Amino acid sequence: MKMAIKPIKPEHIQHLLIRSTNWIGDAVMTTPAVRVIRKSFLNTHISLLAKPWVAPVFKNSEHIDQLLIYDDEGRHKGISGKFRLARDLKKYHFDAAILLQNAFEAAFITFLAGIPLRVGYSRDARQMLLTHAIPCSNNIKNEHQTKYYLNILKGIEIEAENQDLYLKLDQNDRYQAEQILHENGISMDDAIVGINPGATFSTANQWSYYRFARLADRLQTFAGSRVIIFGGPDDKELGERISKRMLRPPIDLSGKTSLGEAMALIEKCAIFITNDSGLMHVAAALNVPLVGIFGSTNPVATGPLGINSRVVQIPMECSPCLKPECPKDHLNCMALIGVDMVFDVVKEML
Repeated sequence: MKMAIKPIKPEHIQHLLIRSTNWIGDAVMTTPAVRVIRKSFLNTHISLLAKPWVAPVFKNSEHIDQLLIYDDEGRHKGISGKFRLARDLKKYHFDAAILLQNAFEAAFITFLAGIPLRVGYSRDARQMLLTHAIPCSNNIKNEHQTKYYLNILKGIEIEAENQDLYLKLDQNDRYQAEQILHENGISMDDAIVGINPGATFSTANQWSYYRFARLADRLQTFAGSRVIIFGGPDDKELGERISKRMLRPPIDLSGKTSLGEAMALIEKCAIFITNDSGLMHVAAALNVPLVGIFGSTNPVATGPLGINSRVVQIPMECSPCLKPECPKDHLNCMALIGVDMVFDVVKEML
């Protein structure tokens, strides 16, 4: 027989900790849940713990009072660093923690920190470390991930249906973005096409670089657009390969911007063409028209939200397989998505 999970009374919580997820796209998809937490805990001081690379998602959020950094490459690195982080958190005298991140580590650290109430999904063998272990059903795994995070709150009787993403940019990042455009000869009147060819840990969800190059050339001819290549440090080689294949050189910013600057540059795009990735969800949160190219992942669960978003995918018997590498040598799925197919969708949107 299941034990009923007691609701948490916001009026009893003075200091609340939210544990962020660790990836940019996941973090953006938690923003509806963070907004609901703020609305439900109006008189509570809310802190959010995030790793450095996702912190810009919450840096200017109106829904938290304080952003704490989980520095797992420095102060909080290794086993000793986890205990140090727990001691750091203990100083804040949190009354409760809501763990949007699924890992055992998240529950273990808040347990060590002595936080009395700990809410999260009962996954990753951490049920005994949680005071409010929320069951994770297969049904919720088949919903969009924004609902997945909102369902944690539903487990403590905090209801919400609004899935709208939220992202507030930093004014200094916007200024830096304008400087980057100016330095690369792009005016505020130019139509900017952003392409994001990377896909973290997955070749099965990565459209080929030469097709991105061909698409970008066609868009520059069709709409007189200026093309910007986005990506992190790991995407620099990919950006170079695309640039070399193009007839008219793009502005290759892969690995050359901070996340905050990249978000501010995406905001200025007329359209953003991307694989399933963190920056795809950034564009969706900013209501930038976007085309998401999907292969092995599931657009029902992680597709871009918003009326300005379109998904291009070839349904296969094996999809979504969620595998990082295609066992069929990538001869299906992504390989069947031609340049014409994506170009027609982009042309329609432009």
